Amino acid sequence: MSVDETGDHHGKDERLSEFATSSNNAADHMPRRSNSAAITSKVVPFVQRPTCTIKEACGAVGLGRTKRYELIGGGALETLTIGRRRLVRVPSLLKFLGMGQP
Repeated sequence: MSVDETGDHHGKDERLSEFATSSNNAADHMPRRSNSAAITSKVVPFVQRPTCTIKEACGAVGLGRTKRYELIGGGALETLTIGRRRLVRVPSLLKFLGMGQP
């Protein structure tokens, strides 16, 4: 901590706050991104999607994860594994519900 001619104490916190409010901050000069891509993107209806997550499949059907994995293990639902991610094929889910093509 330092003391100036007026007797005021200047500590680390004051120096940091001066830096944070200075106009020389690099973030002030960087162009800002717009979120227009997220706003204008189309939402694909669930029945037209090729796959969905296990969580989305559970929410769409109203069954729990345990039952969903039982159905997958029994072959009632088709899944696709990419890396460690497991996706349910939406057409097989719709067929299971009696909403898809036989």
